[in-house]
Amino acid sequence: MNSRERWTVYPLLLLAIGLAVRGNVTMSYRMSAVRADTVICKELAIVTDDDQILVHAGRVKDGNGGRIEIFDAKGTDAIAIGTSAESRDGSIEFFDADGKRSSRIGPPGSR
Repeated sequence: MNSRERWTVYPLLLLAIGLAVRGNVTMSYRMSAVRADTVICKELAIVTDDDQILVHAGRVKDGNGGRIEIFDAKGTDAIAIGTSAESRDGSIEFFDADGKRSSRIGPPGSR
């Protein structure tokens, strides 16, 4: 293989490898603001500077719908809006300082 062929083949080889690996690499961006008309994601987390989750929006375990959870400064559940793991009924749940459910607003007869 002469030098001219190498200048053609090797860049194409590196491009092909880069495109093949691109789907397997996750990227993390840090920026101060993002503007978009629509954001589509599987999960959304709002965190503090030390990566403690304050608000989490995503799927409920076992696929029973969606839920938004709001945590206090200690990382304990404070409020949850959506479906729970036990029931598919929508509700608003309030938690005490220990993270145990203290009250619930939702359809009558559900947990």
